Amino acid sequence: MSTPYYVSPEQIRQDKEDFVRRGIAQAKEVVVLEYKDGLLMVAENPRKTTFKISEIYDRIAFAAAGRIAEYEILRTVGIREAEIKGFRYYREDVTAKWLTNLYSQHMGAVAQAWDAKPLEIELLVCELGVEDAPDNSTLQNNRIYHIAFDGIYSEEEKYAVIGGRATAITEILQQHYTDNLELSAALKLVTDTFRTVEADAEDDYEITPQTVEVACLEQTIERRKFRRLSTQEVTTLLA
Repeated sequence: MSTPYYVSPEQIRQDKEDFVRRGIAQAKEVVVLEYKDGLLMVAENPRKTTFKISEIYDRIAFAAAGRIAEYEILRTVGIREAEIKGFRYYREDVTAKWLTNLYSQHMGAVAQAWDAKPLEIELLVCELGVEDAPDNSTLQNNRIYHIAFDGIYSEEEKYAVIGGRATAITEILQQHYTDNLELSAALKLVTDTFRTVEADAEDDYEITPQTVEVACLEQTIERRKFRRLSTQEVTTLLA
């Protein structure tokens, strides 16, 4: 009788992690950062047929990097589950923390299954704080959650980056980001950062209003706080 082939769990996990990192390394980046009136979300995305950034619920948005088919399924599931929970209970029960746990459980289960390919994606789940929330309330502050392929998540402060060159972009933001930026200044900071990292790339391309996808969660909007900016609006803000 032949000895069954054995691979240690540690080796399987390492192989999956290396596999996902190679896939994510090819993904264009998404940046989420706080500005004066809310949260700004900017993605390198020259395609006009797909979105990396989307509204999930009243004050919650979703951003992804990696394989489109894989994160599109999670986006759809998130919208459905949020609507069901808000309808059955209270709209206030739908939070970014709850949605992050939902995504984390699913992504973690896929990553831990020895016979399944891990999801080649990273996610950001963002929630706009409530201006009139009681002092010291958890609802008062903006929330940004970063979810890795294996379901492990962390809460980021001020800004977060996903995609192949996330480390390089984060280092630039650490040097130049300041609090209470106007929307135009925050957008210029992100696009200038994209231009800096593209300048060092072998297959660089020009960062223009046509090659970025921009949206924001804005306090000044009534009820549903998500707003997607048109190419013309981005052009005006960057002028």
